[in-house]
Amino acid sequence: MEYASFLREHIENLVPLSDEAFEIVLNAFVPHAVSKKEYLISVGQKVSAEYLVVKGCLKTAAYDDADKEHIIQFAMENWWVSDYPAYVKLGKAEMDVQALEDSFVLGLTMEARAGLAAKVPQMLTFWERKALGGYVATQKRVLSLLRNSAKEKYELLLDQYPQLFQRVPKKMIAHYLGVSRETLSRLHKYD
Repeated sequence: MEYASFLREHIENLVPLSDEAFEIVLNAFVPHAVSKKEYLISVGQKVSAEYLVVKGCLKTAAYDDADKEHIIQFAMENWWVSDYPAYVKLGKAEMDVQALEDSFVLGLTMEARAGLAAKVPQMLTFWERKALGGYVATQKRVLSLLRNSAKEKYELLLDQYPQLFQRVPKKMIAHYLGVSRETLSRLHKYD
């Protein structure tokens, strides 16, 4: 299991684990290989897991009434991804999660998560810290969408995640930023 050291390092960046505790954690995760363009989660599907990206890049997207795609998130190595409202309620997805590259993820069901919380209390601290980081990132993104010009949004994304521009098609980056492909091309040209 070559992903074991990845998972341990990912968790121990926030909380220490004994070998025994890590063995319990490792056994709670289910590995999944996801091919490029394959859907990990599809709209309407019951969502039973959240996923830690070990390798690859995925996108989370929602669609409006005109079936226009709105990219909510990109998820690369060390990022977590799911349709979280559906995951928490064990409901049906309102968003797609699709691999943009051949990817490898570790799935964690809500049941396995609850079991870990009971058996390995440090995981509660881990998830609290992850959740707080996620809330901060989400609020920053919403504020950026509300306050910043297209140029400022582009520069922030380029500054924070330059690797996205090598891994994700420009059209998707434009959707994520809420700008046209032409606007993104103009901004990229003056970069």
